[in-house]
Amino acid sequence: MSDRLSNSRFDQNRFMRRFGLTTPIALAPMAAASGGELAAASAKAGALGLIGGGYGELDWTQEQHSIAAQALSTDPQASARLGCGFITWKMAQDRSALDFVLERETPPTALMLSFGDPTLFARDITARGIPLICQIQTMAQLPQAVDAGASVIVAQGAEAGGHGMNAFDGRSTFTFVPEIADWLAANAPHVDLLAAGGVADGRGLAAALTLGAGGALIGTRLWATKESLAADKAIAEAVQASGDDTVRSAVFDVLREKNWPEEYDFRALRNVIHRQWEDRMHELRADPAAAIADYKAGVDAQDFSRAHVTVGEGAGLVGNCLSAGDVIAQITAEARSLLG
Repeated sequence: MSDRLSNSRFDQNRFMRRFGLTTPIALAPMAAASGGELAAASAKAGALGLIGGGYGELDWTQEQHSIAAQALSTDPQASARLGCGFITWKMAQDRSALDFVLERETPPTALMLSFGDPTLFARDITARGIPLICQIQTMAQLPQAVDAGASVIVAQGAEAGGHGMNAFDGRSTFTFVPEIADWLAANAPHVDLLAAGGVADGRGLAAALTLGAGGALIGTRLWATKESLAADKAIAEAVQASGDDTVRSAVFDVLREKNWPEEYDFRALRNVIHRQWEDRMHELRADPAAAIADYKAGVDAQDFSRAHVTVGEGAGLVGNCLSAGDVIAQITAEARSLLG
């Protein structure tokens, strides 16, 4: 049997070997949440720790890399599990943060690009011997990512929190992952595969491995941890939520003045301000000033009936706020037990 289907998934898993991991988990590089502390804690727990470079703010990226480097300074094995992720279309406007990461004395163990054509930046990454991870949301994006030189494909289902393919075109993780696994087996067997979207416990990780992935990129469950940069009050809201309480739309992109490409939108908790505008998108886009001011006031006051809480459908599986190390250990142990 292949290593994806045998009981040696955790011991002979190619994704784990590629990055020196002890668990087939990668931290999703969530903008404004996956900072240096969370990435370092994930790396120490044996996962791939990806700092959320997000919109490419250079100062923020430098600060978070410094925090991670200091936290991992006495642990070379964990330090070798540290990488970063960026929003691809934003890098086309300003790539200074990407260049900073590429030019560091200690290169990242991996760089992840999401949401846009990776070809513009892939050569600069792979020429340095840095593995490229590409997150995709449709089968049509897969050949482009492989041709760009991706070592790892992340299959992101619409269940995921934060940005992803719009609600009209998005795929379910459960069907998307095995379809990509079959394509890679036939066309690019050297490329690893991760599942993303709705994986929040050991059952989800075991399912991802069974569906043909080599591991899982986990966002929501690690967003709600002690090391996350998410606000404590936002995490408290997520702990009380169920998957039914999330919604995917462009409302929060308009309120946050983020000019995202039309094909992508944003999943978060469906709160008061979202319900106010979700059926009035044309009106919101035409004259957003008052709504934006209301949203910003909510952010300043940490009023999450107006500010956004970035979680996916896995919110109903969170239940508490633990350390990232404890979360990763629990997910890993549960998946091992199920697969054994």
